Amino acid sequence: MEVRSEGIQVRSDKLPAPVIPRTRLRIWFVRVCSSIVLWTCLVQLVTIGDLWHSHLISGITNRIYHIAQLPLPLPVQDGFNQSRPPLLPERNYTSNGFLRVSCNGGLNQMRAAICDMVTVARLLNLTLVVPELDKTSFWADPSNFEDIFDVKHFIDSLRDEVRIIKRLPKRVSRKHGYTQWEMPPVSWSNEKYYVQQILPLFNKYKVLHFNRTDARLTNNGLPLDLQKLRCHVNFQALKFTPQIENLGSKLIRILQEKGPFVALHLRYEMDMLAFSGCTHGCTNEEAEDLKRMRYAYPWWREKEILSEDKRSQGLCPLTPEEAALVLQALGVDRETQIYIAAGEIYGSERRLAALRAAFPHIVKKEKLLGPGELLQFQNHTSQMAALDFMVSVASNTFVPTYDGNMAKLVEGHRRYSGFKKTILLDRRKLVELLDMHQNGTLPWNGFAIAVQQTHKGRMGQPTRRKIILDKPKEEDYFYANPHECLCEVIDCDDLLGTGNSSKPP
Repeated sequence: MEVRSEGIQVRSDKLPAPVIPRTRLRIWFVRVCSSIVLWTCLVQLVTIGDLWHSHLISGITNRIYHIAQLPLPLPVQDGFNQSRPPLLPERNYTSNGFLRVSCNGGLNQMRAAICDMVTVARLLNLTLVVPELDKTSFWADPSNFEDIFDVKHFIDSLRDEVRIIKRLPKRVSRKHGYTQWEMPPVSWSNEKYYVQQILPLFNKYKVLHFNRTDARLTNNGLPLDLQKLRCHVNFQALKFTPQIENLGSKLIRILQEKGPFVALHLRYEMDMLAFSGCTHGCTNEEAEDLKRMRYAYPWWREKEILSEDKRSQGLCPLTPEEAALVLQALGVDRETQIYIAAGEIYGSERRLAALRAAFPHIVKKEKLLGPGELLQFQNHTSQMAALDFMVSVASNTFVPTYDGNMAKLVEGHRRYSGFKKTILLDRRKLVELLDMHQNGTLPWNGFAIAVQQTHKGRMGQPTRRKIILDKPKEEDYFYANPHECLCEVIDCDDLLGTGNSSKPP
């Protein structure tokens, strides 16, 4: 027997096949369509959030963005913020050409140069190619930009100021008939130089290559927006890679768990002694070795240097023995941790003996970390210097024994972090006091009082940069004291006072 029902034929001796009711199909179809519409709206909200800067829309779209990207929460450690801020809209401008830059020097000299070159690119409406780092100097570090700095963060965080690309497009290569003009810009130059002399070159050459970049922008006299851009690059855009940041944060955590610590930038290293010609405390054989090394590098000073004359003028780094006496005179407790923020000390442990006797808790990154943790950074001096940079910025007190690039940039970061204590040693006065104490004409109590009195106003307090007209090299360095960038929240007039005195109020 057969039964016909709604056009479907079945045999009566079998169960009917299951049929999906039309109402369930409709519900399923409505849900799919609703989901598509909902996600389309959410994607549109993300776009609208970038164009509008409404707090409500931004809050919603940021959540959507973070959910989509699934970022891992990263810690904020001592001024090094590892979170990624929401992207700002790209600045819309017609590029006048492409700027290539090859930075020279060590990590911190290159860091300041990168800040300057971003500012030049912004001033001239250029497209900046990610900077190339020095691989041929004394340090011979093969690291590229992306090995030290987070390149994506660098590009993204500056997109509202300047267009940055990872490499030159093929369409402007020599193969397509374009010639690159190579030159070093004039040091300590202002915006007038770049606008009047450099910008016209882009009318002839689509690509300009600055092959030396140290100190190519003046300290003072630039518009406030350019000065603040330099700070934005330095303090926000130039973030170390996650590998460096994570290991640096671990070093800081290990030190902080044991109490307060002093970061001593002991610049008594072979390259500094050879370059400067400072050999106080060295044997005759060591002095000759350093002299030969200086002559081996043609871009260093190929001339006779009178070491003791330079030392008396305060132009030499303190020796480890001198540093020990100065720290004791300043009242640093014997049990305080002293972190040596430096490479290999010339003379090694023999020269550290007096410092270790005065402060037994001398530590270095090589002693605080496991044997395999620094393996990836070996033979990469800039990456090792980045770790010391992080620890120095985070320390309770920072004491540089020479005012080189690292000392100056760490000083600036510590000012930016709330004027953290940085003891800026007056080496010229200290050499005089040290010699008097060591030849027996100044007893210990008098020596200690004199050292403390000398440095009362040299602790990293708020101060304006010293301006010396027509002598930019003798002015206070912008990156050591970017006072234009330190007063976003507080009123700096009370802190800095009026005028340009280099002494704090």
